Amino acid sequence: MKKKYLQKKIIKTWEMNEKVELKQLKAKIEAILFAMGKSVRLAAIAEAVGLDEDTVRKVIHTMMDEYEDEGHGISIIELEDSFQMCTKASMYETLIKVTNVPKKHNLTDALLETLSIVAYKQPVTRADIEAIRGVKSDHAVNKLIEYGLIEEAGRLQAPGKPLVFGTTEDFLRSFGIKSLEDLPVIGQETEDAFKMEAEKEAQLSFEDLERN
Repeated sequence: MKKKYLQKKIIKTWEMNEKVELKQLKAKIEAILFAMGKSVRLAAIAEAVGLDEDTVRKVIHTMMDEYEDEGHGISIIELEDSFQMCTKASMYETLIKVTNVPKKHNLTDALLETLSIVAYKQPVTRADIEAIRGVKSDHAVNKLIEYGLIEEAGRLQAPGKPLVFGTTEDFLRSFGIKSLEDLPVIGQETEDAFKMEAEKEAQLSFEDLERN
């Protein structure tokens, strides 16, 4: 009887210690993500807390589920092999009342088309974008860089070494996806639609010039 009681007590103590250790681990991860204020690679978090990446990933996924509770104004998002703590999108309208954060950027059809091409074809040059859209795309590319959705990703090893562009982490965050692998599959019909929309855009620009 005494032996059974002792075994139960040992098991209970061990379970309590495990809960305390898990709570402390979550607190450490939370502190890292909060302090950094940007995405942190899983490998860096694992090294900081002294555990393997698989274990840390599972713990963070548990934390993500906990933060999804409606009572929280913050969440943890996964971006490829990184994690970031951020405010929930539903809190945006409240936040802009007390900060100088500008309103969200409005993406026109031309910007969305250009962004889609970069996302699916990256690394891609301006010439590649214009070949698909059928119109000059300098304005669209520059705007997307300004908005932080695409960035220069090096130069193509070809005559003239043109710049190539790729999407950023802000792109993943803005569209709520973890990695480029989560992008939906598109076919030739979508590319044809891009060209048709670009032709309309070019026609409208031409008509504006004629009126002026």
